[in-house]
Amino acid sequence: MTDLLSDLAATVDASGILTGDDIGPRYTDTRGHGSAGAPACVMRPTSTAQVSAILKLCNDAGRTVVPQGGMTGLVGGGTPGDGDVVLSLERMNAIEEIDPTGRTMVAEAGVVLETAHDAADDAGFVLPIDLGARGSATLGGLISTNAGGNNVIRYGMTRQSVLGLEAVLADGTVLTSMNRMLKNNAGYDLKQMFIGSEGTLGLVTRCVLRLQSKPLTTSTAFVGMDDFQSVIGFLSLLDSKLGGGLGAFEVMWSEYYDFVDERCPSLKPPLPAEHKYYVLTDVLGADPESDKERFETVLEMAHTQGLIQNGVVAQSDADRDDLWAVREGAGEGFRAIAPMFTYDVSMPILTMDDFATRAMADIEAVFPGATTLILGHLGDGNLHAVVAVGEGSGESHRKVNDILYGIIRDLGGSVSAEHGIGTEKRDYLSWSRTDAEVEVMRMLKRTLDPKGILNPGKVL
Repeated sequence: MTDLLSDLAATVDASGILTGDDIGPRYTDTRGHGSAGAPACVMRPTSTAQVSAILKLCNDAGRTVVPQGGMTGLVGGGTPGDGDVVLSLERMNAIEEIDPTGRTMVAEAGVVLETAHDAADDAGFVLPIDLGARGSATLGGLISTNAGGNNVIRYGMTRQSVLGLEAVLADGTVLTSMNRMLKNNAGYDLKQMFIGSEGTLGLVTRCVLRLQSKPLTTSTAFVGMDDFQSVIGFLSLLDSKLGGGLGAFEVMWSEYYDFVDERCPSLKPPLPAEHKYYVLTDVLGADPESDKERFETVLEMAHTQGLIQNGVVAQSDADRDDLWAVREGAGEGFRAIAPMFTYDVSMPILTMDDFATRAMADIEAVFPGATTLILGHLGDGNLHAVVAVGEGSGESHRKVNDILYGIIRDLGGSVSAEHGIGTEKRDYLSWSRTDAEVEVMRMLKRTLDPKGILNPGKVL
């Protein structure tokens, strides 16, 4: 290992390699998902050429490599083991170009999402990938996990915003596919192999992202309703009456809303805690003169039809931030019930209430007094569950996993909607994928990484 460390050090500048006590907690933080080992070193390259040299050395030596981005993942995808080489792309953080005519951004993998948002905004566009960890998540990590977030109902997953990318294979081969065109059917679309593969097939180093026209208006409402069919009816009404302008449609079951009302004094729940479901919705538009009136007309229509019983409309950006904080900012309450287990699952929209009802009942039957909170991106079929059973043992975690993922399997859903598999969900991959699908995944892994050095133990 001493010789390999010496060779690795020669590929980067003095601050490009960390060893021993210089390896800070950032590189071993599991965010409560498993435990990390002691990596042999942390490599911090500044170019694709350096990434290539590092991977070639590690592949030749049979040394395993764990890629890291912003370390905001929730399934242990960036967790190193003892002796692993951590490869952090944090210093590859340049936005190389924004093309306003082609509406594209060329950037390195270590660019923080919020930085990319700001650059797109300055150029008069929007980068539609958005999620709560925007201040620390990086583009490479978002691509490697095919991240979702708040705008999927309008713009799709991260995959839909990636036109091209550059990736380095396990043996150091640089695969440059920096396509800038919407239409390119010249053979296999190789970039798709790396989007969502969690660094197990290659490391994304650069990307071409598709930018969208900036909405001129955002109308936001927070409403309460008393039955799930009304939630679905409200979603259909907004989508049909507002010309495809729906940007977000978030649902919170009453247990979550009551929790925020009782446990999060810094937040401002906008409605009395008297409904069974609460929906937060954004509608994006391009007509400042009429969009607000059109939005409020549809809300009145929903009220007249009995779909919503109560609601508020944001009158300012500050109002909108307060409404979204109820959905995204319950951290103080979560800390009070820690340890807790978090879940990111998807299923057909019509089955969501069945999932929530069964999940709360089945967990309560095994863990009396447990806290089970359900919320999520109903518009794109993705729900999150937060479960606290009083203690955080591995055995309790496994029991809750079996309960929730068993329901998901019954409903024909996915154990991972947007956070990936990592180590957290590896044992449950087959609950959402067929044997043939898993074998093709293994075949791709064997082909592109025959020595198995890339992110070992993740996904498969």
